Amino acid sequence: MAFSAKLLDGMVIFVEVINAGSFTKAAENSGHSPSYISKEINKLEERLGIRLMHRTTRSISLTPEGEIYFQQCQQIIDDAEEAEASIKKSQVEPKGRLKISCPISFGLSHIRPILAKFLQENPQVDLELDLSDRKVDVVADGYDVVVRASAQLEDSSLISRLLLRSYGVTVASPEYLALHGTPTHPEELSQHQVFTYSYLKTSNIWQYKHANGEEIHVKLKNRVNTNSPELMVELALAGQGIIRAPKFNLGNKLETGELINLFSDFQPQEINVYLVYASRKHMAAKVRSFIDFAMNELG
Repeated sequence: MAFSAKLLDGMVIFVEVINAGSFTKAAENSGHSPSYISKEINKLEERLGIRLMHRTTRSISLTPEGEIYFQQCQQIIDDAEEAEASIKKSQVEPKGRLKISCPISFGLSHIRPILAKFLQENPQVDLELDLSDRKVDVVADGYDVVVRASAQLEDSSLISRLLLRSYGVTVASPEYLALHGTPTHPEELSQHQVFTYSYLKTSNIWQYKHANGEEIHVKLKNRVNTNSPELMVELALAGQGIIRAPKFNLGNKLETGELINLFSDFQPQEINVYLVYASRKHMAAKVRSFIDFAMNELG
């Protein structure tokens, strides 16, 4: 069927006239004049090429064709009203499928522990959680909320909300340092086994900043280059080399002494975690509920 921009023109007024029982009453209900109502009905009948009703100064009655058209139009309007009510309800009550993307390590260490509580508090929300370190397109990939860890977010039309402040650390196990020596300056990393994160634009170049603000760029010979932060941490714990990772990926390994923080006299590299979403306007209740919940639990 060819597209017609006028397909629904006059339909609502026609149904209102029949339900009201007169043009005058329909005009009162709709806030229009009786002459406007009459013109709209005439235009509708002319477009359809058929008479829908018989009308006199005192009464109106449907033609057989008008009766069929009225029943179908009434169903269309009822469905439209139900759809609108459902959408408005979703703006108030958290409901429906919530699609979230989150980095694997942060998802396992921070999001996983709070999911049961969120689902319990929002029984009508179904969750689709993608744990992945790939950079997804919030809009094109259809995500409601994306969790991103970054030193600085790219300029974007998307909305971002700071969830957690953290920083990057260069670490190794006591066993590795005992065997290979402890580097006292980033430039000494070229003499060590280094594991790097492949999703970074320049994974084999680490940047450091002196307390006086002077920057150092260290080019590395990476023994392992991987897209798995979990693998990097496990290799470091096994005494195989040195890694650089956000502190939130390390759990309590620094506090327990399982990993040693190197170069603490240099300025820490800020790596923050953000909630990223499409818009503040007309936000569905399920999205607002998750953002508020995450901020309350983790922010």
